[in-house]
This record gives sequence, C-alpha cells and structure tokens, in this order.
Amino acid sequence: MFRRVFFIFVLVAGYGFTQVSADVELGFDAMLAQSSLSYRVTPGDVYTLVYVIGTNPIVYRIVVDTSYRIRVANLGIVNGAGRTFPQVRTEVEAIVARNHPMSAPQLILTQPAIFRVFVTGEVYSSREVSAWGLSRLSSLLGENLPRTASIRDISVRSANGQTRVYDLFRFQRLGDQTQNPYLRPGDVVTFNRVDRLVTIRGEVERPGTYQLLAGENIRELIEFFGNGFTPIANSARIEMVRHTNSEDISGDRLFLTERDVAGNFALEDYDVVNVPPITQLMPVVFVEGAVGIGATGDLVTTNRLVVRFNAGETYAAMVRRNSGWFSAISDTQNAYIIRRTGEHVPIDLDRALFDASYNGEVLVHDNDTLVIPFRQFFVTVAGAVLRPGRFPFIPDRGWEYYVALAGGFTPGLNAFGSITVTDINGRRLRRGDPITPETVITARANHPMYFLAQYVTPVLAVVSTFISIMLIVRN
Repeated sequence: MFRRVFFIFVLVAGYGFTQVSADVELGFDAMLAQSSLSYRVTPGDVYTLVYVIGTNPIVYRIVVDTSYRIRVANLGIVNGAGRTFPQVRTEVEAIVARNHPMSAPQLILTQPAIFRVFVTGEVYSSREVSAWGLSRLSSLLGENLPRTASIRDISVRSANGQTRVYDLFRFQRLGDQTQNPYLRPGDVVTFNRVDRLVTIRGEVERPGTYQLLAGENIRELIEFFGNGFTPIANSARIEMVRHTNSEDISGDRLFLTERDVAGNFALEDYDVVNVPPITQLMPVVFVEGAVGIGATGDLVTTNRLVVRFNAGETYAAMVRRNSGWFSAISDTQNAYIIRRTGEHVPIDLDRALFDASYNGEVLVHDNDTLVIPFRQFFVTVAGAVLRPGRFPFIPDRGWEYYVALAGGFTPGLNAFGSITVTDINGRRLRRGDPITPETVITARANHPMYFLAQYVTPVLAVVSTFISIMLIVRN
C-alpha cells in the first residue's frame, strides 16, 4: 500500500512542479504560495487532494470558483472566502480524516490563480494588470506613474465596494506592511494626484523631494522626511525658495528661524528648503598637506581640513591647540599661508609648537589656506661606492636600493657587499633591518687587492729606491 501511495504522491508533486515552471517566469510560484502563511484562497486556484481508501489511492482535482466554495469530493463543502490556504487545507484534511481514518489526506496547491486588477487615476494610461495571491500594492509602482501621482494617497476599492486608502511611503520608510496590502480579484486601484511636492536640501540626514499630505509642513519635512538635522546644520537660518510651478527657476526667497520650525510653517507645492551648514556663517580656514598623517603614512598623501577659528586668533594659537595635526613628516618650519587674494605668506610654526611663551603676530583670516609641506628625509651612502652622497628616503626600500643609487660598490675596494648601517641615533643595524630616515650606509673597503695596494706598493717603492741608490754607489 505504501508503495502505491508514494507513487501517487510523486505523480501529484510532479504535476505541481510542471505547472510551477511556467508560472515562475511570470512571478507566480506555487511552492512559494504553498509555504506562505498569508496566501489567501483565490478564485482560479487549482488544488489536488490525495488520500487512500483501503489500498486504493484517490487523487481529486479541485478548482476554486468565484463563490469560493470548495467541494471536498463527496464528503462536504468548505467556504474559502477571506481565508488563507493553510486554514482551508487544515479543514479539508480534517473532513477527509473524519470520514476515512488512516487515509493520510493531503491537500496540495498545484497552481495559484492569476487575476486582473484595474489601475486608474493619476497614471499615464488606465489599464488592467495581472496579479496573483501574493502581489502587493507596491508591485504597481513603475513606469506608468508620472511625477504627479501620489504614493501616499492611494485608494483601493475591493470587489465588495469597500474603499480603503493607503500610504506606500510609510511602508517604504518604516516597513509598515499594513500600508502595502495584498491585491485581490476585482480590485480597482486609484492613484490620486499628489497634494504637494516639496524638496529639502543641505544639512539633513535624508535630503530629497517628498510628497506631503494635508497638515504636514516644515516640522514634518525636517524631522520625519529629512530624518532630522546633521550636527553642523544651522537651524537658525533656514532658506526657502517658493516657486510658482515646476518651471519657475528664480522664485521668492524666504528665511525661516527655529521659531518657524516650532510653529510648523506652512509649505506650498514646489517649495525648496535648504538647511545651510554653520560653516557658512562662521569664519573657517583650510589646512592642507602633511596634516593628520602618521609618521609612517604614504608621503604622497595630502589631507585637507576645514577648521573654524575665533576672530582675532593668531596662527600660533591655532596650531598650538591643534598640535595633533602634525607628525614627523610635517615640515612645520617651512609652512606658508595662501590668502584669498592669492598672496603667499611664509610662516615658521616651530616656535608656536615648541615655545609656550610665543604668541606670534600673524592673524588667521577667513578662507586662508595653511599649507604644511612634507618633510624630505634622506639616506646617506658613504665609503666604497662610486658616487657617495645623500639620497631621498623611500619607505620599504632596503640598503641595496640606496647603494644602487650611489652607483654600486667600487670595483677592487669592496668585497662580498660588506656594509655598516647605523640609524639616526648612531645605533648599528643588521643588514636585514628596515632602512629608516637619516640612516647612514657605509660600504667597507675590504677587498684583498685594496689592502695589497696599501702595503705592498710602499714597500716596493722603498726597495726600488734602495736598489737605485746601490747602483749609483757602485758606479
């Protein structure tokens, strides 16, 4: 018996999967519908009821009609109106089990229904669109909606004549699924015209263009739609431009205060609100170059900082309270200022950083640019090389690189690449240690021929001189 039952179940499942393969291309998935707790019974659904009487497997095909009455073989009728498939499945299987104990009943959704809903209102063209039991209202958003269509005022009239209004923005922003209902057969969806389109820019967390409903104004625009001010927002001087239509470029300019926000200043269609940063009203100076970079940082990296300052403040005071900007690669001695007029003013910041009694006389001006050059480091190569000298330090290069810059070892003077390496503090390093700024690399003159030339040549000169003298004496 179990083999026959298993065979029947395989046939039913195979039939279901065959139907699904065609439907999935349209987005209608029988397996998804069957596993969903919220899939509602829909006219046109095709179910397969399987159970066993004795040793005989029974396969019964059920099609849900517009009355939602589901006939369970000759055992009873189940009303599926307003109910989910899991609820109906439980009831159907219970009816079969009561009438035929040990029959192992199973109700399978083999083909979800496809139905049509009518979309009208503020759309490019009114039309019917295909949907199924898991289609939601948000699936209708797309190319058929012009900019003037409201996603916050959508009317859905069901087949029984009941009308409800939904706000898809609350679903998009807050994830409120109650505002994104499932579509049902016979629904008429009307996208109403947007009441007001208002734009907010500048220092809010979510700038953009938003649709406002009646009663929503500047406070809701900033706090809800814009998600509040950023930390540098100047809430005391909000600029608003009032346009008469979408083509109006200039518009009337107004300035709103915190009192206007608290009073929920009324907004009109096409208003544009700009929240400026406080830096527009406070004097700032730009600091760029070797600032905010660690001593081991990339030497070609340039940072740019925007810094507020107090009126009458000197550069000495400003850099002293921001001493953390600088590192070993900052050439504070050769800094300079670029004024707004283009004038270059050299300034030595070392006294400000290292002399607490020094106040300085150079004042900080609005929109100055303080440039901190990168300090250039060198490595010295000496001894038995062709071109001894100082060479620019490059991070992550070994001693071989610097010896090569010096032309390599002098032939006949250095043997086996013998070198001595000392750091800036005179500490001797090993050959494999990293080369640091101001390291001294000395190539040793240790070739045997070099020592031979040092000692043999003077001896030969003495012998030659002695022989010459003896020859003269004999003659």
